[in-house]
Amino acid sequence: MMNNRSRTLAILNYQPYDRLPVVHFGFWRELLELWAAEGHLTAQQATDWQDGNVADAVVSKRLGFDYDWLTVFNWHSLLYPPIEKTLIEERADGSRLVLNKYAQYVIEKPGIVSIPMEVDHLLKSRKDWEEFFIPRLRFDERRYLSTPVIVDGQSRVFAEGGLEFLRGQENQNPFGIYCGSLLGEIRTWLGVVGMSYLMVDDKPLFHEIIEVVSDLAYRGVQAILATGAHFDFAHFWEDICYKNGPLVNPRFFAETIGPHYRRITELLHSHGIHLVSLDCDGMIDALIPTWINNGVNTMFPIEVGTWDANIAPWRAKYGKEIRGVGGVDKKVFAQDYAAIDAEIERMRPLVALGGFIPCPDHRLPLGTKWENVQYYCDRMRQTFG
Repeated sequence: MMNNRSRTLAILNYQPYDRLPVVHFGFWRELLELWAAEGHLTAQQATDWQDGNVADAVVSKRLGFDYDWLTVFNWHSLLYPPIEKTLIEERADGSRLVLNKYAQYVIEKPGIVSIPMEVDHLLKSRKDWEEFFIPRLRFDERRYLSTPVIVDGQSRVFAEGGLEFLRGQENQNPFGIYCGSLLGEIRTWLGVVGMSYLMVDDKPLFHEIIEVVSDLAYRGVQAILATGAHFDFAHFWEDICYKNGPLVNPRFFAETIGPHYRRITELLHSHGIHLVSLDCDGMIDALIPTWINNGVNTMFPIEVGTWDANIAPWRAKYGKEIRGVGGVDKKVFAQDYAAIDAEIERMRPLVALGGFIPCPDHRLPLGTKWENVQYYCDRMRQTFG
């Protein structure tokens, strides 16, 4: 009998399977707090929840999901230690100017839980890069040895028994290795405007930043795989697109970032990992050729947005080399059963293409109804069982 791991690998490798796994992409914290207030969860479960952890397994089971796609070994692939959150200024209206752990100066407003407004960034010059960033981007084994490994509801630190979870292949759900971010986090540090100026005003510095970040990702993945740890897939994070396309010139992306993807994916292939997914929100079409040509073959979360993204036109253009996880419009969970039924019916021809697993196209937001999510999970099993 197949488990979620074996059926997921079968689907993404175009092999026979018994049913679709019912997969999700997590929840906004405020939604979990609301669900706890409604009695669906405990307050502790809402507080403890993280992708793939023990609380996530409890929430998933109660709703009817099989697992969270972002069940990955998320080692410290970037600033380590992180930038310390610092209060810069208390303002008369109650708002606060804060330097956050992402090296952004943001305005935090009381009672507002959405993404705060960026007003400045710590990284603006070579001096900032050398003082605050380079010391936090050096590789050493503590980046992964101190990281918890959470597999099928069990958790151990990598250096204290966690490796044993990753040497076998008996886990029930697929488990991935995180490969970092080659440009998305740099965009976070600089801001879109700052990144756009720096790549023109100080091209050597911009290329150096990319080299250092990419090499750290490579060395971390290399060291983890050298321990004998086994993973079912690999995963990158970028978020370098918006509703109308990329935030970076596609030609620059292909020429400058593409080779770094290839270096890492060739390393993954040498260890038997051939499914490589990448999380990028927005309209990603112009960047897909770079990813496909450099070993990244599974797009996630395929945001429906205002541009109606789905895997069908990509499959027509790139063939079976491109896979997908995502593509279910998260907005239907705030509506009614009829809207959910219609969205599941929309998935039928996409599932029939193979190499595709439906999943909400982002974290479920406030407004999502608990009973709607349960209904969705039940209907997915009835439809694709």
